[in-house]
Amino acid sequence: MRRWNGWGDDSINFAINHDALAFLQQRIGQGQAINDATLAQACSAVPASRLPPHPLVETGAEVRMRNSLGQSLPDWLKMRYGKIDSFPDGVAFPESGYQVRELLVYAKACGAAVIPYGGGTSVVGHLTVPPGAQPVLSMNMSRLSGLLNLDKKAQLARFGAGVFGPDLEAQLRAQGYTLGHFPQSFEYSTLGGWVVTRSSGQQSLRYGRIEQLFAGGRMETPAGTLDIATFPASAAGTDLREMVLGSEGRIGILTEAVVRVTPLPEREVFHAVFFPDWEAAQEAIRQIAQAKLPLSMLRLSNATETLTTLTLAGHKKLIGALETYLGWRGCKENKCLLMIGATGHKATVANAISTAMRIARKQNGVPVGQAMGQKWKQNRFRSVYLRNSLWQQGYAIDTVETACDWPKVKGMMLAVEQAATDALAECGELVHTYTHLSHVYAQGASVYTTFAYRLSGDYEQDLARWQTLKAAVCEAIVCIGGTISHQHGVGIDHAPYLTAEKGELGISAMRHLYRHFDPDGMMNPGKLLPAEETAST
Repeated sequence: MRRWNGWGDDSINFAINHDALAFLQQRIGQGQAINDATLAQACSAVPASRLPPHPLVETGAEVRMRNSLGQSLPDWLKMRYGKIDSFPDGVAFPESGYQVRELLVYAKACGAAVIPYGGGTSVVGHLTVPPGAQPVLSMNMSRLSGLLNLDKKAQLARFGAGVFGPDLEAQLRAQGYTLGHFPQSFEYSTLGGWVVTRSSGQQSLRYGRIEQLFAGGRMETPAGTLDIATFPASAAGTDLREMVLGSEGRIGILTEAVVRVTPLPEREVFHAVFFPDWEAAQEAIRQIAQAKLPLSMLRLSNATETLTTLTLAGHKKLIGALETYLGWRGCKENKCLLMIGATGHKATVANAISTAMRIARKQNGVPVGQAMGQKWKQNRFRSVYLRNSLWQQGYAIDTVETACDWPKVKGMMLAVEQAATDALAECGELVHTYTHLSHVYAQGASVYTTFAYRLSGDYEQDLARWQTLKAAVCEAIVCIGGTISHQHGVGIDHAPYLTAEKGELGISAMRHLYRHFDPDGMMNPGKLLPAEETAST
């Protein structure tokens, strides 16, 4: 069963080996586990519903509690400490676009706000229920999950937008196809969620980000139904898909999505290469990206993340032997790990890997084969379970990600890590911080940083620590000139920083667009856009 207060299936546990725990304790101190609130305690805080009865709306305490939050650290703090202070008044599980339309009419008639709920994996507050007197309806899309049509000649597949990643891939693979979109949240996130947050998958270098995969579909808005036809390309004015992409529930609910699919590949490999330092590694990955090779993934860890990865791996003797070999080849304490993936026809894969390795060797890269790459592939959706395991040891984990042009990449990495270190120092705490480039482009790269630090055991104090950390790293991103989000979206956590990226005129244009589709402001209020009174600050 899915955890109500953490990540994923409650039968899956990411074990932390003794050396890894000792490593973390040495860096930031001994953690102290806290006593989590129980499910019964969380449900006991759910107040009476303010919504009138409707046959499609459930108002039980547990279903409302389970649809009240996502997976951000503030969400975790609320769940674990039993401090959830706002709940939807009801949860609907529509099974068709017609029912979504019916529910929007119902919500408008009773003055309710509507929060679309996909897989509940948001890490930036997309699902937070606004406080106040207005009733709130959560629209859970999980029952709109079928493959509605597969056009093999055009390689287009139409799905109910609530389909989860594994179900989507299973339905396609049965027909010999794949979408190839594999975000970290793949197991529990939905196609509709990917579209409206502009998601990026781990192998988007081959398959494309979701904006390249999203071809059209249908959205139910308070102003009416928006149908978006599919074209291979069009010069006919504004691309309506762009209104839907990244809209984060502000203009309506995506009920159907048409996506561009690909035949299953003949071959897929992941190779690991170590470099003596960050400068050599970044130069290699930049050259490989700009060579535009038919690779599916390039993922570069800095020295601290590389050390953390090797420590978490266990297998002390094998890792020790690897370290000895790498040291002999010049990759010592500052070594950085690059994962290279290639997917497609056998000959294409072989040529792409061969060329990438040739570029890597020119920057003193040391290839170590496919074993580490295969292990990464096996565990790529399990590593997020580390959040659960470390919480039980008294530690919190959070992340921040951005993207910037190549000349800014190293400075961005250093600035974000330093901002986190300084922020936690203000709280009298240490932080273990490390970074990787999760996606690369000819122009630049995403910079994805992880923070691990101790929990205090007090809700208010832990929330304050997170707020201090989050503000510091977001301000660093804005100062260097990166986007406030490369793949997680905006929600409420990033909204205060959006004006720095879009400008006043851009923010105003977005407001007018959303009001056109949602004149009463009932759709996911408070998300994505900065508050009106602070938009100019």
